Amino acid sequence: MNTYDAIVIGSGFGGAVTACRLAEKGMKVLILERGRRWTPETYPRDMNDPWFWDNNDPEKHNGWIDLRVMDDMVVAQGAGVGGGSLIYANISVEAQPDVFNTGWPKEITFEELKPYYDRVGYMLSVNTLPNNQLTERYKLMQEAAERGGYADRFRPLPLAVTFDQGFSYDREMPFDAQHSVKHMNVFGRMQGTCVHCGNCDIGCEVQAKNTLDLNYLAHAENLGADIRPLHIVHTVSHDTDGYTVHFKRIEQGELLEGSETAERVIIAAGSLGSTELLLRARDEYGTLPNISDYLGRKWSSNGDFLTPAVYEQRAINPSQGPTITCAIDFLDGSAGGEGFFVEDGGFPNLLHHFANAMPAFKLTSSNVLLHWVRQVFSIDNPLENVMPWFGQSKDAADGQLYLGHSMWPPWSKELKLNWTIDASEATVQAMIDMHVKLSELTEGTADVPMSWTLLKNLVTPHPLGGCIMGTTPSNGVVNHLGEVFGYPNLYVADGSIVPKSLGLNPSRTIAALAERIADHIT
Repeated sequence: MNTYDAIVIGSGFGGAVTACRLAEKGMKVLILERGRRWTPETYPRDMNDPWFWDNNDPEKHNGWIDLRVMDDMVVAQGAGVGGGSLIYANISVEAQPDVFNTGWPKEITFEELKPYYDRVGYMLSVNTLPNNQLTERYKLMQEAAERGGYADRFRPLPLAVTFDQGFSYDREMPFDAQHSVKHMNVFGRMQGTCVHCGNCDIGCEVQAKNTLDLNYLAHAENLGADIRPLHIVHTVSHDTDGYTVHFKRIEQGELLEGSETAERVIIAAGSLGSTELLLRARDEYGTLPNISDYLGRKWSSNGDFLTPAVYEQRAINPSQGPTITCAIDFLDGSAGGEGFFVEDGGFPNLLHHFANAMPAFKLTSSNVLLHWVRQVFSIDNPLENVMPWFGQSKDAADGQLYLGHSMWPPWSKELKLNWTIDASEATVQAMIDMHVKLSELTEGTADVPMSWTLLKNLVTPHPLGGCIMGTTPSNGVVNHLGEVFGYPNLYVADGSIVPKSLGLNPSRTIAALAERIADHIT
């Protein structure tokens, strides 16, 4: 007999949503999350705090963020209860309606997803930056749009942040936590209001950021769902009554074996995690041997790129305010036929401090991002005068994830990526060119990182694909309801099922797809 009605693997925008909705249906739900349950008291803040997750040594290093250095690509993922919502920049934007015209099963349209988009907006209390709290980055973006003739393309972005309309930069010490208004949210969790401290991506200390642990997961727990942090699933097996989920739990610095059973399993470990789990189940453990040969294909970085620009005579203060607040929309291809979405970017002050401390550290997958930050914020480029032009573009989604031999030990296998820039270079370059142009229009000097100019390497926090939706096993891994072809009641519900680049922040689309999937699970 199964212990649970449903086991959800992962607690990000797919796992949190499905767990919540299945718990609402009265199911007994277990959520297995590899990372910790973080709180403002435990967020990493000092250099020696647990910042990084090490996939090869998770029992020793199970920190805030998982940075994977792959084939010309660094992928950033959250590690903790709440998944990617812990490290994302609060943006909860709907995809453009025409993105669903090609590449998706016919059942998936903007009109079909719209009610689910609305549900996500309600659960995350989405709203825009108040007009009396516009940041210098927001003002610069708006000015650049107007000077370039793009005023009609400029818009504030929907944010999963709780604001206090009375907040003001004119207060004494405006960014101090004392100005955050405490309140109990509708799910019974204490939160505060935003004080523009800029730490969205490293843990909002006043909990104004509406992360998934404060809404979807909170509601699931209120309904009896069981969340187990520090549980790393390594395979899933199929039997007559349902599925057995095999995991290793981290306890006192050791990995201990365990398993649970359920009639239904929802895999929501993210683009890399879900794909690797199914690859190992099919090719290494042989527990799910009939998964589609399409597994691992159509991987996308979502065309993310950041171009810093220096303004010698203008204070930008990118560490003040929500990390991203607005956009200039070129997704219609009006800029040289390429589709992209320009956003303002921001950084917490901690990255600047860490960058100055990096000479003593060896370049590894755990600190490659900090080395990049050091390069950008050199002594000649004070943080206060830097504008991080950010954005996404419609890349080719032609990467492939697979299991390949690791360097050590050589008999083991690790997740690898076969990806080249060739088919995506034009669209990424078009966005970079626009970053440069917008900088020049506002008297700034763009400094395109050498990681692009010399190496054509990318960093992405928005990996998509690997277990994509299709119509048959010949062109997908799951159907339009997220169910794995050939395995009834086995679902995938996260960014891995998205079959193409969205060209903008994907979290709301991932959550809307998960809402729809959960709606159809009985």
